[in-house]
Amino acid sequence: MIPDDIAMDATLNNVFPDSHALIVEGGAMRGIFASGVLDRFIEQQYRPFDFCIGVSAGSTNLASWLSNQKQRNYRIITHYSCLPEFINFSRFIRGGHWLDLDWLWDILAQECHFDMDRFSQQPIPLFVVTTDINNGEAVYIKSHADNIEHILKASCSVPIAFRDFPAYQGSPMTDGGIADSIPVIKAYEMGAKEITVVLSRPLGYRKKSPKVPWLIKRALKAHPQLAKAMVNRANSYNDAIDFIQSPPLDCKINVIAPPANFNVGRLTTDKAILESGYQMGIDAANLALSNN
Repeated sequence: MIPDDIAMDATLNNVFPDSHALIVEGGAMRGIFASGVLDRFIEQQYRPFDFCIGVSAGSTNLASWLSNQKQRNYRIITHYSCLPEFINFSRFIRGGHWLDLDWLWDILAQECHFDMDRFSQQPIPLFVVTTDINNGEAVYIKSHADNIEHILKASCSVPIAFRDFPAYQGSPMTDGGIADSIPVIKAYEMGAKEITVVLSRPLGYRKKSPKVPWLIKRALKAHPQLAKAMVNRANSYNDAIDFIQSPPLDCKINVIAPPANFNVGRLTTDKAILESGYQMGIDAANLALSNN
């Protein structure tokens, strides 16, 4: 029986035997690529998946896909996320948020609401990845109507850039990408024998270790285990890439990744670049669908 709420590693092993999982990586504004992929999936009513796992912006993309809200995340990324009320470095210098998720969540509730009814009525489970700041470990939370808004926010909370740590069931959480950026290994442990993964960087990308790890440790000196996880993030990221490139013999991996000329960065706000990234997602989805 899958727990209704928070689920640690041991409780998730082999809960979906011989299944097909959909994994979507985060990456802030780079999520525009996955928005294009999943909007094309909506148009084609393509849902051959038994469960899905999302990280940061990947989790918000999956939530909108599951609620069948085409272009919701496109609007969020190309409009709301580009506004100075959300992204503002000068505010950060003055002691505020660089990325103000409080403002973003409030304005989306008013102007770009999430269709909770549709989400609740559809059958595909969504697991959202967060990072526990006390131990730096990944937490996989099964979403439902009572927790999804909160855990999506926690998964998108980039440390330092957003100065708060949303608590869930008493544990302060942050960006899921720190502990498990591409949870393909977790999906396999959950029983998936076919995994479709939507990346937010071109194939061949490998994460490098931070050049100034001491700066991360200093900035997060109150949370040493979180700092350690951030310093070691490249290792877990590259382990996931290794798994994708050489999966176990009983597991098939389908990769949907941006092309080499995808130049959307984590904080890109140029509308033309974002629009191009969205179209690349649509094109990649078309190619993936033609191969099925």
